[in-house]
Amino acid sequence: MLPRGREPVRRFWEHDQIQQAADCVIETDLELGEERTLHVYDTGADAGTDRLTVVWHHGTPNIGAPPEPLFPTSDRLGIRWVSYDRPGYGGSTRRVGRDVGSAADDVATIADALDLDRFAVMGHSGGGPHALACAARMPDRVLAVLAVSSMAPFGADGIDWFAGMAPAGVASLRAALEGREAKERYESSAPEGEPGFIPADWAALAGDWAWFGPIVNAGLAGGLGGYVDDDLALVAPWGFDPANVDAQTLLLHGELDRMVPSSHSKWLLRSCPFASLRLTPEDGHISILRSAPAALEWLRTHAG
Repeated sequence: MLPRGREPVRRFWEHDQIQQAADCVIETDLELGEERTLHVYDTGADAGTDRLTVVWHHGTPNIGAPPEPLFPTSDRLGIRWVSYDRPGYGGSTRRVGRDVGSAADDVATIADALDLDRFAVMGHSGGGPHALACAARMPDRVLAVLAVSSMAPFGADGIDWFAGMAPAGVASLRAALEGREAKERYESSAPEGEPGFIPADWAALAGDWAWFGPIVNAGLAGGLGGYVDDDLALVAPWGFDPANVDAQTLLLHGELDRMVPSSHSKWLLRSCPFASLRLTPEDGHISILRSAPAALEWLRTHAG
């Protein structure tokens, strides 16, 4: 999760950087039945078959553009990024009532359209549970999982879900627990609150991860639908059990994260049978992504 439209995020990203990154990504609209569209991103349609495809699951509220600050590492490792706007964001049609597990259905459809047999998955923040959903529901296709700053299921045994979370995040997610109307009402009039970033997060947003600025703004440009649906899905039953994630899984989390406290990844570590956890004592929700290049090395190795 990220703050909406904070000027300190937007101002660090220059137009020429956006254009340069956009030239590396092919965007297409995948038309589905029932007047549904998924907007898909692909960095490697013309790349060799030796590349590992990693399906990126974006955070809340973002669009699905793949993580450009990781492009140098992924180029070195031979990683092809495929991603998409979750329903209600960017160019993807809204799907009211979707659960987290439905991401697996969307990814399977995209993978079939791109002739992808097997792939790894990576998600950050609200994208973490969606990455785990793919592994749980497509065990024959997902090779390995990287979940960064991921949430645990709401109401799970053995976790105080809101403990350590910044007040603004608690208020937003409690509104989701009250239902769609309450969530929409809250987000349409919510005061700007401190999102829970630590100084290291702001420093990351002033550097390479300034990339998040336009990604967040684009995620909200078409309205609050995707954001509302994401949070409603995160606090509802997910539609899969993390215990069914059979792929090798790396959980990456900052000990100082106040947007999604590290207790969430600690719970996932106990629940996912093939999970390992890397905690960094000085990082928060965004600065943990400084460890993502090394985590991609892990993903490349364990995905084969």
